[in-house]
Amino acid sequence: MKYSITNQPFTVLTLALEAGEAVKTQSGAMAWMTPGIRMETKTGGLGGMLKKAVVGESLALNRYTAEQAGELTLAKRCPGDILMFNIGETPIIAQKSSFLASTEGVEMEVYLQKKLSTGFFGGEGFLMQKYTGAGYAWFEVDGAVQERELAAGEQLVIDSGYVAAMEATCSMEVQSVKGLTNIVLGGEGLFNTVVTGPGKIWLQTMPVSALAMNLYAFMPHNS
Repeated sequence: MKYSITNQPFTVLTLALEAGEAVKTQSGAMAWMTPGIRMETKTGGLGGMLKKAVVGESLALNRYTAEQAGELTLAKRCPGDILMFNIGETPIIAQKSSFLASTEGVEMEVYLQKKLSTGFFGGEGFLMQKYTGAGYAWFEVDGAVQERELAAGEQLVIDSGYVAAMEATCSMEVQSVKGLTNIVLGGEGLFNTVVTGPGKIWLQTMPVSALAMNLYAFMPHNS
């Protein structure tokens, strides 16, 4: 299977499928495709539906199977980039609602942060997604993406919402912002997310939650 990621920041993922190849996609991701590609909607049963509900995914996934060679193009829901991972020995932890597509050998499970405070205050959410198995997976990123590699014990302090994905060898916790003036006037919120290596981390430059809040300031409000 070949793929291309183009048209940033209004990014699309185009998959070139050979006859018999199949991919799983987020519901509503298909933008256009050539004839001869069959779609089936799968819910994964009650357990799978509950798992998707708690991490904010749609309750169904679409499975596209090429009955003849063709192309399938998937589009993001908001401006930004698309990350591709070759899932193998090192599982990937991704922000919730970031899944776009994967080959059939990739499995998703709910990832529970070890520290309860991370869930309530970390911005990335109490529940994230852990991807295991073997194959390719593509994720939506808000804005542009920067990749950093942390050595063992090396830390990166990140404002809430900017973590797109990380290798499962990394760990995440929360530190409170110190000083009343910093909290009230700093504009950075009450907490920062701290990721500790070893492993790679992928950062997004424009979390959709931050973008929404900035746009909200310019919208008319009823008195």
